[in-house]
Amino acid sequence: MKLVAKCVVVLLVCGTVCAHAQISSFEHIVVIVQENRTPDNLFQGLCAPPFGTSSSCSTTPTGSQYNIQTGNWLDKHSPTGTTQPTLIPLGTSYDLSHAHSAFNAQCDANAVGVCQMDGAGDVFCSGTCPGQPQFKFVDNTTGILNPYLTLATQYGWANYMFQTNQGPSFPAHQFIFGGTSAPSAGDDALGIFASENMTVMKGVMNKSAGCVADATTRVELIRPNPTSPPPGIEDASVYPCFHHKTIPDILPAQFSWRYYAPSAGSIWTAPNAISHICRSTGPDGTCEGLKWNENVDLTPSDVLSDISSCNLRSLSWVIPTGQNSDHPRNNNTGGPSWVASIVNAIGNNSKCADGEVYWYDTAIVITWDDWGGWYDHEPPKVLSGNQGDYQRGFRVPMIVVSAFTPAGLVNNDRHDFGTILRFIEHNFGVPEGQLGFADNRATNDLRAFFHLNQTPRPFHTISAPLDASYFLNDKTPPTDPDDD
Repeated sequence: MKLVAKCVVVLLVCGTVCAHAQISSFEHIVVIVQENRTPDNLFQGLCAPPFGTSSSCSTTPTGSQYNIQTGNWLDKHSPTGTTQPTLIPLGTSYDLSHAHSAFNAQCDANAVGVCQMDGAGDVFCSGTCPGQPQFKFVDNTTGILNPYLTLATQYGWANYMFQTNQGPSFPAHQFIFGGTSAPSAGDDALGIFASENMTVMKGVMNKSAGCVADATTRVELIRPNPTSPPPGIEDASVYPCFHHKTIPDILPAQFSWRYYAPSAGSIWTAPNAISHICRSTGPDGTCEGLKWNENVDLTPSDVLSDISSCNLRSLSWVIPTGQNSDHPRNNNTGGPSWVASIVNAIGNNSKCADGEVYWYDTAIVITWDDWGGWYDHEPPKVLSGNQGDYQRGFRVPMIVVSAFTPAGLVNNDRHDFGTILRFIEHNFGVPEGQLGFADNRATNDLRAFFHLNQTPRPFHTISAPLDASYFLNDKTPPTDPDDD
């Protein structure tokens, strides 16, 4: 909710935040999704000046240490059992598989299903691949990652954030939007999930997705292995148009939502695979549903316009264009600036006509949709029962930003996409776990990142090479967030 009335009066009079300003919940939540990275791959800068030192990081963190492994990465193909990572730029000429099969290879589960985390060298590489392409971390000597590192150190960082699914972008975005990639609620209960990206025939990628995909499009399903331990069994596929509730379906009527994405039929535009939202004209058609038309925006930079015009919805998902994605191939390294531009737009937005100041009532969650095939040392705790044959996947970064998040907060709870959904539910007065999917299986929410009974912090602009005006005026034809 907005700042209490007496505090708003002080704001108007003196232009500063009163000593005891409080909110009970946020008016807005913005979920910014980036692509295909692990903490070990993207956030080595937390362990070196100017953002930290070697003692800032540990694989067994205490206090506010960051859980980043800087060397001696496990590699079962090495004579010593370990290998030393080397540098790559943020934009590369190659890509790593992040299919479910890549998860299985990298996990290298033992006889009781526990990931040994030494199989990254078996993850397939495409493009111009260097030696040991999986064992790399991003070079920050030019400061390209500084916006991310500033956000991580000045706000909240999650040491144990895991993608919910053990696979690529299509199911990941389904979990982020609706808590499951199962075709139906009944399938979810049985542990049957869409596990891969689209194909038109076995082994051939098709980026057309959802209820508007070509009629020949299929998505692989995974079902539990009757002879445990996992992995599960992929021996069936379905047309990627699903029938189950999502987070927007359980929001109280007074709360609005918007999903920003660069194209209607891509695997990253999660609402296109939900039949009652899309209301497709048929295979190879278009989404014509009222919920689609009112809430899906196919120009991601419109989030910046909506912020500046005080038209920010209660709940927003923001998907980047390919140019501003962190996908290692086919990006222009604009991702850190893109994320910073959204945070800066919220932090610096002037007072709206009704007196609202977004910085004081908005929570921003920044996460990555999957691990991208990169090395990460932290094994996921796979769920028990039917769900465990596809949940959970590897770590991805997560940064939480708000005026009520202390600088340098490092959280050591275990999170996944379901945790974000639980926080959304709690914030908007919905019982946590109401969807009955990943939100119900998660064990906590994000409330530990927010000290709502403390004085809100003033905003300081995040320095970045590109600002909002660049993204608003960029006329480059948008591409999808990545090419697989």
